[in-house]
Amino acid sequence: MDTGNSYYGRQQPGASHDSTMAPTPQRPGSPSGDSGRNPFGDGVDSQAASQRNANPFSSPSASRPPSSFDSSSAAGARYEGQRFFHSRRVRKGEVEKPWTKNVDPKEKWVTILPIIGIVIGLAISGFLVWDGLRSVVKHKYCLVLEENWDNGVDPNIWLKEVQVGGFGNGEFQRTTGDDTNIFVENGNLIIRATLEDDARLQKNFTIDLLEDKTCTADDYKSCIAVTNTNDGNSSVVPPVLSGRMNSKPGASIKYGRVEVTAKLPEGDWLWPAIWMMPVEDKYGPWPTSGEIDIVESRGNNYTHTQGGNNIMSSALHWGPDPANDAWWRTNVKRAALHTTYSAGFNTFGLEWSQKYIFTYVNSRLLQVLYTNFDTSLWDRGNFPIADANGTRIHNVWEEKGGKNAPFDHRFYLILNVAVGGTNGWFEDGANSKPWLDGSPNAKKDFWQAKDRWLPTWKSPQMEVEKVMMWQQCNGDEDL
Repeated sequence: MDTGNSYYGRQQPGASHDSTMAPTPQRPGSPSGDSGRNPFGDGVDSQAASQRNANPFSSPSASRPPSSFDSSSAAGARYEGQRFFHSRRVRKGEVEKPWTKNVDPKEKWVTILPIIGIVIGLAISGFLVWDGLRSVVKHKYCLVLEENWDNGVDPNIWLKEVQVGGFGNGEFQRTTGDDTNIFVENGNLIIRATLEDDARLQKNFTIDLLEDKTCTADDYKSCIAVTNTNDGNSSVVPPVLSGRMNSKPGASIKYGRVEVTAKLPEGDWLWPAIWMMPVEDKYGPWPTSGEIDIVESRGNNYTHTQGGNNIMSSALHWGPDPANDAWWRTNVKRAALHTTYSAGFNTFGLEWSQKYIFTYVNSRLLQVLYTNFDTSLWDRGNFPIADANGTRIHNVWEEKGGKNAPFDHRFYLILNVAVGGTNGWFEDGANSKPWLDGSPNAKKDFWQAKDRWLPTWKSPQMEVEKVMMWQQCNGDEDL
């Protein structure tokens, strides 16, 4: 140990008072200003302590980057090198701009050519938009029907269909002309499904619409229904009452537009429809003369396998015979957006010309089904050469119609609420369906399960606010 510079020793004889030897250190907590001094003499703690004493809220010196000090490093050693992040402002006239003195005449084209390109591009885009708008067919329409039910159900326009035969679909309802099932309430047409008297299904009973002359059909099966309780007999009268009406007496169109504003029913196995049938069977019985389904739906909720009241579908029916109905080639579904079609009113529309048919919901921009007639439906159908019996199938539209046959003659509008059916609209086994389509007991099985489906009938009716029909009247409808 060098005793001449001892840390704890006294001043040695001969030593100057100006000696740089460190004094005796103070104890912690001493009021002396040197209490933060580093006894090893490196100067770092002294500088940090000095700054802490000056500003108790400042960052410790050791944690600050060197660039934060004006001219010293974090360790306190001063140097005269270039400062970090040093910059200066460029003064006007200090930087030469040779391009302002020697202008190349070709440089202007660097600006002119892109501007010319933009102008040409805008001109071409404008022409394409104009040409597209010009090519859109704009038909002239003449009003045929504006029905808001101010005068009730006008029999000069509407026919209430009264039948018991299931309308070819094995439907379970009897349609009536009674005010119970078709009536106007609060300015809206109501088509409501109700229950048949249970006694008529529990004992022998006959409904004969021919006898009371109310049947709107002319065949026996559509006008007479029987409950037969004899052993082994499954016959029952339709277990449900409902309504169906059409505009055949007073409103039909060949090409044009249709809009129906309606709210669809809510309840299991209800089957609402807004659709069109031909005034005359120009090409023969269904489906050779066509059918236009603007909207069909199911009253079941969204859990139904085939879609419930959250789904609507549009379809065209066409073909040389019922076994070769090509509806599946022209069938489209549309889901309601975060709601159901039974929750409120929607406008279901159809636009139909000699060149196309399309359906829509609420706006023509929200198309559901679109079918054009650029190719004949016969070619599009790709029908077999012969039917199941070996009878040759021929083009039923070739002689009398064009590419859009059978959708080239007058159609009328139908509004109805059906219930059940045996044609596959409600798939067997789906969502605990209580009957089988092929069973002779289908109607009876449905009725016996009413404790399951009747509680779901929260709104077993279709409400129709307005019906609009326009005829295309350009004068060139058959072009």
